[in-house]
Amino acid sequence: MLTLCGFSLSNYYCKVKFVLLEKGIPFQEELVMTHSPEEAVLACTPLGKVPFIRTPQGPLCESQVILDYLEASYPQVPLLPADPYLAAKQRELITFVELHLELVARELYPQAFFGGTVSEGTQQRARKLLTKNIAAFKRLAKFAPYVGGETFGMADCAAWSSLPLVAQASKLVLGEDLLAAGGVDWKSYIKLVGERPTAQKVAAERKADQERIAALKAQKA
Repeated sequence: MLTLCGFSLSNYYCKVKFVLLEKGIPFQEELVMTHSPEEAVLACTPLGKVPFIRTPQGPLCESQVILDYLEASYPQVPLLPADPYLAAKQRELITFVELHLELVARELYPQAFFGGTVSEGTQQRARKLLTKNIAAFKRLAKFAPYVGGETFGMADCAAWSSLPLVAQASKLVLGEDLLAAGGVDWKSYIKLVGERPTAQKVAAERKADQERIAALKAQKA
């Protein structure tokens, strides 16, 4: 059986978990925090990043590598089209969401979600890049009704996991939901995808973990 390692507050962990559930692959979960110094963890994910998985053949890290492995190894419920070009268009959307939107917005996370601050220069840079990149993403994405078109696919697992963070971080730090300001109706899309039983399971377990962590912090305060 596969083991998914990481924690549910990670959007990339949720992306992999979403795919595992959608494809009906049996798996178990192991709590591993990011940047763990344990040698057993670093042997699986050399940078200490999560998620990673343990397979019968050995470990794999990097969420998109994991998804491509799952798609090739468990083709019974495909999340990529059989046509190579259409499959590449799904991966193109994933790259846009994660590299050009989420990774840029991630610079705002310390202030948005973790009680820290980010410099004015960082805020200005993030606003400029996100404004440009969201406009590009809008030209690429279809939302008809899914991000790649009529059929739910792998790109939706990535978009559902990351787009809310981009919107929330920009609103909390920059004072404006840049996704909505850029004409992306992400809330309706997230609601649609969130109606899937698999998405509901991921969201419910993520919420339960958030509540547990909040309770632990309150005890320590």
